[in-house]
Amino acid sequence: MGLIDFVKNVGKKLDLNKDDDHQPQQGSQAKPAAAAGPTQQQVAQTQERKREAALVAVINHMGFKVRDLAVDIEGDKALVRGAVDTQEEREKVILLTGNTDGIASVDDRIEVSRPEPEAQYYDVKPGDSLSKIAKQFYGDANKYNVIFEANRPLIKDADDIYPGQKLRIPAVAAAGTHA
Repeated sequence: MGLIDFVKNVGKKLDLNKDDDHQPQQGSQAKPAAAAGPTQQQVAQTQERKREAALVAVINHMGFKVRDLAVDIEGDKALVRGAVDTQEEREKVILLTGNTDGIASVDDRIEVSRPEPEAQYYDVKPGDSLSKIAKQFYGDANKYNVIFEANRPLIKDADDIYPGQKLRIPAVAAAGTHA
C-alpha cells in the first residue's frame, strides 16, 4: 500500500504509563541521575519506543494476528511491518495505527497471504454518520452496517465516529447485497 496520510491530532490516545521505565523496581535502588541528564533527542527516542510498544500492545489486544509485527515511530510517522492472512486485517491494522493521536502517516509494509481487492478509505467530516457515508458510496443509507462491520473492532458503535477519523469502505460492498 505504501504511505497513508492521517489527521495527526485526532484519534485514540495511547496509554504510555503501563511500563514506566522511570520508576524503580521493587527491591531495587534507584540509580543516581547523571549530572547532565538525558538529551532532548534521547527523551524523544524513549517516547517513540514507548509509543511503539503501546501500539503493538493495542494491535495484539484487538485480536489481530500479525506475524512478525514491528512498529517503528519516527516523529509523527509510523512504519508497520509484518504479515497477515487477509487484506481486511491489513487495512484494519493500518487504520488502528493511523487513527492514533500523534500519528500523521503510516508507511504500510504489511504483507498479505491471500491478496484481495483493496478497500477505499474515507476521512470522516463534521456532521457525517455511517448512514450518510453509506448513501454517498453505495446509494443506500441502510447499508451503513456494511461500513460498520468493515471497521469492527476499531469502532464499537455505529455512532462512534469522529471528524478526521479514517474509515474502510470495502470494495465488495459496492456490488454486495443489502445489509
